[in-house]
Amino acid sequence: MQEETEKFEEADGKSFPGQTYSEVLLRPLFDMQKDYFFYAMLAVHCAHTIMLAEQNIIKEEEAERILEAVNEINNMHKDDFIYTAVHEDLFFLVETKIGDMIGEELAGKMHIAKSRNDMGEAMYRIVLREHLQDTIGLARTLASTLLSQAEAHIETIMPAHTHTQPAQPTTLGHYLVAIYDGLCRDIDRLERARLIVNQSPMGAAAITTTGFPISRERMVNLLGFEGLIENSYDAIGAGDYLLEAAQSLISLMTNIGRWVQELLRMASKEVGLLRVSDAYVQISSIMPQKRNPVSLEHSRSLASSALAEGLAVLHMMHNTPFGDINDTEDDLQPHLYKGFEKADRVLKLLNAVMMTMEFDKKRAHQQAKENMITITELADVLARDYDVSFRQAHSQAAKVAENADALQKELYEVPIDLINEWLLDVSLSEADWQAIIDPVVFVERRNITGGPNPETVRRMITNRKNRLD
Repeated sequence: MQEETEKFEEADGKSFPGQTYSEVLLRPLFDMQKDYFFYAMLAVHCAHTIMLAEQNIIKEEEAERILEAVNEINNMHKDDFIYTAVHEDLFFLVETKIGDMIGEELAGKMHIAKSRNDMGEAMYRIVLREHLQDTIGLARTLASTLLSQAEAHIETIMPAHTHTQPAQPTTLGHYLVAIYDGLCRDIDRLERARLIVNQSPMGAAAITTTGFPISRERMVNLLGFEGLIENSYDAIGAGDYLLEAAQSLISLMTNIGRWVQELLRMASKEVGLLRVSDAYVQISSIMPQKRNPVSLEHSRSLASSALAEGLAVLHMMHNTPFGDINDTEDDLQPHLYKGFEKADRVLKLLNAVMMTMEFDKKRAHQQAKENMITITELADVLARDYDVSFRQAHSQAAKVAENADALQKELYEVPIDLINEWLLDVSLSEADWQAIIDPVVFVERRNITGGPNPETVRRMITNRKNRLD
């Protein structure tokens, strides 16, 4: 074993960084930092340098030379920065390049009262807030599309389902407003997450601030944060901003995945209510009759993948120490960024699908008449208009449904005379029976706040549009 160890060390190296460490860890992390943090790092360098000069910790001419060098780095293409074992990470490579421009001593001054700890946390927050803002914007666009479609389908009758079974008539407008409301709650969660993320840790330094007379408050303004994480230990040790972002992502993708599954059901040939635009379907390589709604399938799949990225964040942070720890840093961050990038793809796809969808109103209306889903109204009419106790009315309605099912007939196929034979001590009028079996009447009578009645839905849409404005 000793001989094998010596051979391994001879090939891998005995000093930091070993070849395995470089290739397996440092090089991938360097590339990740370059992809995500390059410009955020330079923004922190600029802001900190300006603050140091304003606080008379460095001279103005020194700050000007540092800022010129940072700006020169900013004008370089980030792909020009290549990993070598000489520099542990991108942070040290950038520092070296600035030192080559203005001298190591002056370059070192931009790090006065600044640590990789508070700078790293600031970079993470800057990048993450941008991802959150992008996702919020796309979610708002989708929400607006949903509301427009809801307005176009206020009177489009369709069956509602519970436990995956036909339940009662409603309208597509009513259904889409429900989806819209859920999406808006997820937007609220994203907004709260962005506020929690967008707090400045700068000035915490390693973990206990510094003896230099810096202004942490000024760094809030210079970097576009919305507040300051006051306690310096909290600024470095807390990871709840990561959890908040991950949980908002998980909620958004979970909720979207549920109604995408519903859309796929509606788009099936058997159900045949939703037609996805030709722009977002693919045909089969062997079955020419197929219109595969792959845009919805990809949306569902990507939503699950984005959700998994959020769950990875929760798992990576679970039972980690409260403090500066690698578990919350470079290995974790890409899971969030990739999760939000996938979420953005989902939101863009769904906006296109919902914007261009077609809905078969005639077929939906027919389905709303089938499976006896207006039977609830029979119980209501008996209780409301015929002085039958509701429990008894429910029992009699159930008997009517059972008898109609035995005859393999829909309610609208059963004559009023036969219905009255099945009822106990009650004789329905023809007008009442025709109203009971009509899904349009069913919907119109549900005009309680939040119900599917067209005017009720119209008021809901108007109120939501006013809030959007």
